[in-house]
Amino acid sequence: MAEAATKLPVKTEKATPASPRSDNWTTPFESLRREVDRLFDDFHPFDFRLPSSRSLFGRELPALRSAGWPVAPAIDLVEKPDGFEITAELPGIDEKNVDIKLANNVLTIKGEKNEEKEEKDKDYYLSERRYGSFQRSFQLPDGVDANKIDASFAKGVLTVKMPKTAEAQKAEKKISVKAA
Repeated sequence: MAEAATKLPVKTEKATPASPRSDNWTTPFESLRREVDRLFDDFHPFDFRLPSSRSLFGRELPALRSAGWPVAPAIDLVEKPDGFEITAELPGIDEKNVDIKLANNVLTIKGEKNEEKEEKDKDYYLSERRYGSFQRSFQLPDGVDANKIDASFAKGVLTVKMPKTAEAQKAEKKISVKAA
């Protein structure tokens, strides 16, 4: 004969997630380290004119840095056999807003950028203004013919050519290297 099945009550317990240990002394320091790291990530020197890119009410603000609004333009200074050349990337700036001056053997490049954007739609109205200016100064190297400095501006790139004097080009001397 078959035995009669006996039903036993089954007791189930819901597993509760382990609460963070309150005796972990590193937690406040980890939190402080993350906050300091965030502050340094958000810090951009000389950014006093630009709005913060931190979140506002849980929404991210557009970062102007990624939109091509740096504080100072990227500038390259290269020495060539016949002279020196400065190239500056100035996207969005018109040549009429670029000013180059030479005084006391110092070449100064100034520029200003103004942009206004306005969008109207049936659901929203967007108005943005972006502006900024920069100034970079360079001491002219010895041997530059200051009367023949030439500047050109094409496709957002400023090129300033500073030719060397004939004496400066001739004064260059090659020195041979001997094994010791």
